[in-house]
Amino acid sequence: MKSIVSLLLLTTAVAWADSSAIQRVLLDDHAVVAVPVAVNRVTTLNFPGPIEAMDGAGFTVDGKTPSQFQLAHTRGSAFVSVRALSPRAAGNLNIRWNGHTYVFEFSASENPVLSLMLESPPAPEELGAGRAPETSPLKLLALLDKAKAFPLLKSQQPEAVADVGFTTYDGHPLVSDFNGYAIQIEQAFRFNAEDTLVFRVAITNRSDTPLLYQPDSFALRAGNRLYPQSISDADGAVPPHGRTVACFAVTGTPDGGRNELSLKNNFTVLVQRLSPPPAITITNAPIVHPVHSPRSKP
Repeated sequence: MKSIVSLLLLTTAVAWADSSAIQRVLLDDHAVVAVPVAVNRVTTLNFPGPIEAMDGAGFTVDGKTPSQFQLAHTRGSAFVSVRALSPRAAGNLNIRWNGHTYVFEFSASENPVLSLMLESPPAPEELGAGRAPETSPLKLLALLDKAKAFPLLKSQQPEAVADVGFTTYDGHPLVSDFNGYAIQIEQAFRFNAEDTLVFRVAITNRSDTPLLYQPDSFALRAGNRLYPQSISDADGAVPPHGRTVACFAVTGTPDGGRNELSLKNNFTVLVQRLSPPPAITITNAPIVHPVHSPRSKP
């Protein structure tokens, strides 16, 4: 019995590690990959082939030289390991592989990724007709960050967003109006390689009570189809008569196909409301009885 319990505990631990500490990411030289690392654990980046070169500030190989991170790499190998040397460590490492430079942003965290499996992007013919590309949580976070930094990237690094579709719906606002609140799309982005759309929306609460909603329940309606979010950045609350901004992304279709959605669609944004809708007050008009004049006597 003891061995069975130990096996169950081990199985549970492995399942947890697979779901949170081990991640897969498609390599993209137009995106920054955020990698949380720990002080007391090692994070290993695994490339499809030998790493050609690396460049970063604040990295040391001996662990004794004052730096932000300790790095371990054997020349000619396809992997590199990184460990934070302080709880507030932050920095980037540029890695050259297969003729391209990939940017990784490291930061100290209590919830690190321990193994990052980096995969070569499939050729268009390998994707299969109508199948959406696989995207990891880290990749989706990178797309959200790229959308948020779009104006800066457009002016300073235009090549980084050259293949990103963008619109602000100026003059033709897309507003989803509900009982007591409204959701307006302010900006929309399309990342075609990932078949992902990112939306920046403003949620306006017109009621006298706080508006509470499920932060991970955004959905997009285009025509008669509904597309649930793949990731979001929202706090789930709007104060009375207040306004807040949220971002969410939609990737592929619910059945795993490509959505191929154009930014020219007349979208509707939905979110699951948690707070009760404002009460509808019905005011009854006073009843006025007709006044009759007394009958005249004959």
